[in-house]
Amino acid sequence: MNINNLFNEILISQSTKLTAKQQRIVEAAIRLFAEKGYSNTSTAEIAKLAEVSEASIFKQYGTKDNLLLSLTVPYIKEFFPSLANEAVDQIIGNADSTFEGFLRAFLKNRIEFITENKEIFQVLIKEIIYKEELKNEFLPYFTEIVKPRIANFIEIFIDRGELKDIPIDRLLKLIYSFIGGFIATQFVLLNKDSISDEEIEDAIHFVMDGIRKSSSDH
Repeated sequence: MNINNLFNEILISQSTKLTAKQQRIVEAAIRLFAEKGYSNTSTAEIAKLAEVSEASIFKQYGTKDNLLLSLTVPYIKEFFPSLANEAVDQIIGNADSTFEGFLRAFLKNRIEFITENKEIFQVLIKEIIYKEELKNEFLPYFTEIVKPRIANFIEIFIDRGELKDIPIDRLLKLIYSFIGGFIATQFVLLNKDSISDEEIEDAIHFVMDGIRKSSSDH
């Protein structure tokens, strides 16, 4: 995996460009956090791999926690909204659009993103469970920005009679739980480098079988 792909994509909006030294620190931290875990990685190890002094890391980031946040927070904020505006326009403008089609496009797009940036995804999934700082960054962003956008999609398809008419919050929890667990299992627990089209289709059909409105639903 080319670590530079990550920063070309998620740090483009930041006002300052990474110096060569910062780039080495970031690459070393991502690699070691992914391999050994955050808690089992020392700043001395990061400094050694990055070929910088440990003092340089503290000068640039202050603490190891700050270094972790500088890696993961931009990734969190890049992961979700990439397809949102485009998808909404397409759905509203095309009466033939389906939720299954949207889910397929979104899932394939995000899996491609994770495949290109697997190590930082592994770091995020492993650490967000234990790090309150990450939860504090992720949960408000998810609740205030991501959730309303996806809820709008759900409402469109419920109104069209494609999905079961159950509370949107419950529907979202079902989708997030399965899709999130599916992706995390493949890339973190099984440490796979990619997910095949067949596996993606199996996941989509599993979700749709549970939430698609059938002729017997009233």
